Amino acid sequence: MSWDAHELGGRPLFVWSPSDASRAYPTVYVLHAHMRSARWWFNVDPFVPSYPEAIDSLAPQAVVVLADGWTDLGGGQWIGEHATYLRDEVVPFVDGEYPTTGLRGLQGKSSGGYGALVNAMERPDLFQAVAAHAPDALFEVTLAHGFPAAARELRERFDGSLDAFWASFEGLHSPGDALIVELTAAARAFGDGSLPFDHHGRVLPAFESWLERDPVRLAAGHDEAVQSWRGVWLDAGRRDEYFLDLGASALRDALLASGLPGERLHFELVDGGHGGMSHRYPLSLAWLVERLQVA
Repeated sequence: MSWDAHELGGRPLFVWSPSDASRAYPTVYVLHAHMRSARWWFNVDPFVPSYPEAIDSLAPQAVVVLADGWTDLGGGQWIGEHATYLRDEVVPFVDGEYPTTGLRGLQGKSSGGYGALVNAMERPDLFQAVAAHAPDALFEVTLAHGFPAAARELRERFDGSLDAFWASFEGLHSPGDALIVELTAAARAFGDGSLPFDHHGRVLPAFESWLERDPVRLAAGHDEAVQSWRGVWLDAGRRDEYFLDLGASALRDALLASGLPGERLHFELVDGGHGGMSHRYPLSLAWLVERLQVA
């Protein structure tokens, strides 16, 4: 495969660029989901091409970048220090090393889709188009649905103590482990690191700081950015286990209410759940590249 491997800021960075370097290209930055890393994209399931292989075959007229956002909790939602790394280190490095036009898109799934949307809202000068597959959104329906299950898991195994969970943590050995890690990572990204529910699973006031970071709510405060975007691809599986199909629908409505022209929005609910969406990535990548061509 025609991928360049770099290390930047102590993190791996992978870049695909068209072979013809005599002209400049738009850039698409791919943000992985929680519990993933940039290297994960190269893992190959039997008989299924990896996304880097699919990009190699597609040969888009764009520079494609696989950035890394791994943390000790599996990821940081691509906000905070991870957004700073993307904006202030990765983008200038790629622009300095590859023939880019200065037009950029963001692509991601789940928490990667969330990061794509929020970074484009906050920095429309850097990122002009977004493809978000089942992005984290509508937190009071999607993230909060896991609170009762997590409260029960902590009660049954750790006497209700999150500290006891982490003291004994040795990896993901059950769905309960994964849920608690996911919620702890969200708590660090959206709040002070404490879980925003009590031992009965009831929502605490601390959840308000999470809701302030919900893209459904953020859209209204970033209407000028939303209106400036060249395009938004938004999709989800109709039976998403985290109810992110409902989040995607609410986000669609919020973006349109914030002034995104309807012709710049590609919205779909497709058959399937949260997994099994990888066949959608080449489709949204091609769509992004078309949107990012110089008018």
